[in-house]
Amino acid sequence: MAEQTEISWADATFNPWIGCTKVSPACDFCYAARDNERRKWVSGWGAGVPRRRTKTWGNPLTWDRKAAVTGLRPRVFCASLADVFDNEIPDEWGTDLWALLRATPNLRWILLTKRIGNAAKMLPADWPYPNAGLMATLANQEEWDRDWPKLARTPATWRGVSAEPLLGPIDIGTAKPDWLIVGGESGPQHRHTNPDWVRSLRDQCAANGVAFHFKQWGGVRPKSNGCELDGREYKDFPAALAA
Repeated sequence: MAEQTEISWADATFNPWIGCTKVSPACDFCYAARDNERRKWVSGWGAGVPRRRTKTWGNPLTWDRKAAVTGLRPRVFCASLADVFDNEIPDEWGTDLWALLRATPNLRWILLTKRIGNAAKMLPADWPYPNAGLMATLANQEEWDRDWPKLARTPATWRGVSAEPLLGPIDIGTAKPDWLIVGGESGPQHRHTNPDWVRSLRDQCAANGVAFHFKQWGGVRPKSNGCELDGREYKDFPAALAA
């Protein structure tokens, strides 16, 4: 939706549609659902509530043309107010999204989902794309154990995990995603993130050769408690997204 974003791991955000259903403990205090109560993008939030296709589909095309001239390839997060593998969207919306990714080779797409189990049946036949990576939100050990294998076996140019909000300690074992994003929860009902959970993931990433990106500690507001861990910031990117 926006060419610029304050999200530390993206340069822009794009929502092809708006609306979702909570499917993870990470969704319990969803900022999008909370904002929808005020903004009324859709008539509710959840199963059976029709999603709304946005009117911003031309924006990525504009960004792509600009990137072709400047050589600066923005990282585009899709989607912050929806899920690209939501099984309640019309099939043609997904078809249009894949066509948009193909039409914007100068953008670096970050597809983040809480429904990685749907990816295999919803991705197009010509996937993976060189300008797109696939990420799954895994907020605790149970989700990691259940869903990391699904992500690992889904074809992708690169793969990442978002442990945001981090809701418990996670042992990644021998897993080697290209990227791990960690963050504490923000909002009036935010849950506490134990610093030792974050330190453990930092150290596991270092041992496994995984790019580690610590977004924030969280609090009432995203920037309430900063983003330093043991006196420094960790804002690494995988090779496909670096610089």
